[in-house]
Amino acid sequence: MRSFVRVLLGLALVFAGTSHLTFARQEFRAQVPEFVPIDEDTTVLASGVAEIGLGSALVLASRRRRLVGTAVALFFVAVFPGNIAQWLNRRDGFGLDSDEKRIARLFGQPLLVAAALWSTRGGSRQRS
Repeated sequence: MRSFVRVLLGLALVFAGTSHLTFARQEFRAQVPEFVPIDEDTTVLASGVAEIGLGSALVLASRRRRLVGTAVALFFVAVFPGNIAQWLNRRDGFGLDSDEKRIARLFGQPLLVAAALWSTRGGSRQRS
């Protein structure tokens, strides 16, 4: 089950990262908090590249799964302010067109952190 969740999460990150670079680029710009000192589009592109790399590592890593899982969890924590900014600024995107939907998304982020950590831990053969 851990491997299934890890691969699913990895594929989701690769898809999300690809969408940052292509068809959902504008919607991701709505999530960039105003305090980020980098241009919105550059931030979206950089985070997309990071997601593709992290997602690929989740799918392919065998020896360093724990390290990759920690990096993915930290990434999810790092992008959380974007979700907060989307809620606070009432920015629509990805079907999040109400305060209720945007705040519900905030509660989903800790689940992603937990999934990244849980899916890369366990098993007697795993190493950092």
